[in-house]
Amino acid sequence: MSNRYLVIHMTESTGEPLSRDEDQRLLGEWFEEGQAAGRLHDGAPVASPESAKSVAVRDGKALVTDGPFPEFKEWFAGYDIITADSIDEAAAYMSKHPTAVNGRVYILPVVKLPWD
Repeated sequence: MSNRYLVIHMTESTGEPLSRDEDQRLLGEWFEEGQAAGRLHDGAPVASPESAKSVAVRDGKALVTDGPFPEFKEWFAGYDIITADSIDEAAAYMSKHPTAVNGRVYILPVVKLPWD
């Protein structure tokens, strides 16, 4: 039985730069493998920090602030929902994604809420 994982793509300054051609080649191979295995679900890149908002509710009031967020050393660049039999299998698959080369990916198991 396959498990679902949220993959968060992060930029990181220590990653290896990729040419546009190499980035597209790696992404295409990753995508084709995922499609063939039925592993890929929702996913998308996201806009830059300048387009972002942060929302927190404190003392009953919504506090909405603009980006960018200078305290971030990395930026959330996009996400994917994938399936795999284990987190190790998910990690092996995600190691083929260009973000793993020039940034970092975080893989989080999706769990059901106790009341679901």
